[in-house]
Amino acid sequence: MAEYDYDLFVVGAGSGGVRAARVASELGARVAIGEMDRMGGTCVNVGCIPKKLFVYGSHFSYDLEDARGYGWTTESTFDWATLRANKDREIARLNGIYQGLLERAGVDLFTGQARLLDPHTVEIDRTRRSAARILIASGGRAIVPDIPGSEHALTSNAFFSLEELPKRMMVVGAGYIALELGSVMCALGVDVTLVHRGEEILRGFDRDLRCHLHDELEAKGMRILLETQVTALRKAESAFEAQLDNGEVLETDFPVFAIGREPNIEGLGLEELGIELGHRGGIVVDDDFTSSVPSIHAVGDVTDHIQLTPVALAEGMHFAHHFYGQGKHRIDYMSIPTAVFCQPELATVGLTEAEAWHRCQDVRVYKSVFTPLKLTLSERNEHTIVKLVVDASNDRVIGCHMAGHGAAEIIQGLAVAMKAGATKAQFDATMGIHPTSAEEFVTLR
Repeated sequence: MAEYDYDLFVVGAGSGGVRAARVASELGARVAIGEMDRMGGTCVNVGCIPKKLFVYGSHFSYDLEDARGYGWTTESTFDWATLRANKDREIARLNGIYQGLLERAGVDLFTGQARLLDPHTVEIDRTRRSAARILIASGGRAIVPDIPGSEHALTSNAFFSLEELPKRMMVVGAGYIALELGSVMCALGVDVTLVHRGEEILRGFDRDLRCHLHDELEAKGMRILLETQVTALRKAESAFEAQLDNGEVLETDFPVFAIGREPNIEGLGLEELGIELGHRGGIVVDDDFTSSVPSIHAVGDVTDHIQLTPVALAEGMHFAHHFYGQGKHRIDYMSIPTAVFCQPELATVGLTEAEAWHRCQDVRVYKSVFTPLKLTLSERNEHTIVKLVVDASNDRVIGCHMAGHGAAEIIQGLAVAMKAGATKAQFDATMGIHPTSAEEFVTLR
């Protein structure tokens, strides 16, 4: 490999790219990485981390409301600029941490838009670097709608740099991002309308959880319009007007479209090299993340597979160990836990009830809906739902689902139990921690 400048050149310093570059370098490879924006990719800059910080910040409105039932007299005001500035400071700190990780691992950093000139050459910042292998980890980008007035449509990126809170927000979509951003704004007193073309929110999740969450969001003041689409967007005097296909004209100050993400491959020159792309533009790779060009690889969202940060991290680790280590690191894509940090939050691992009936001959379902103990002294009317899906043929738990406070923290632990093959009998034999919401999972009958 001495004929090349590097053993590995990584395009994109997000979760998967940084992990692959750092581990490959620590395993002895000569590595460089190129990034056109800030270190950390979508997750750190305009995704998981700032989103969760905003969720925490907005949830205090409910915590303060609950406090009155416990004897606290609270007088409080909220300042959006303070939350945004503190978030920016934390993100800048994380940017520095990511850069430090790479520098300490001996990875060379380049800034600018990368373009592949041939299977072993990358041009970035007007310089060319050659590498035995090139790893594309450029992530994804928000889809902009193809409608009249699309130049006025904002994506979730705009949410993280918003100068001041709008009075009215329209969020189009009903997946992770739409529900999370809508919930934050709703908790902060913004008039939120969610517009979704489908028959229910959160397509792909368990039906009971979807319907439960729909009711909870509406109870918090979010207006949800199903089987409805925005057909045009235009600028009004001091706001925007969204034309809906039901005939309504919706006035809004902040029109956000969270209708999905697509692989970020623009400008990389992939098609000129004959790299096979999927129908949505994702790079097609094999089990070891090799594309149709043997020296070019891809991990993370740019492959249009499972768009989750832990998945990109695992893929970056697999790639590095496979090509520069012992090659023993494998990825199990079954039963990946995930959470939607709306309010209340939803988390899940394993099969939905519908999926279970398609795969198993007989299924047992256990479900409970209840008011969490914390809210019994509060005037806030919020309910939690927990659900287990069990394969009746062997008693194995094949699905754990929850919507309610702490759902993500609870489901993470249950994901370990499911990975270990836990049965419903073993759940039943486990002592609960009382009083908690988590104990419901081991007391379901």
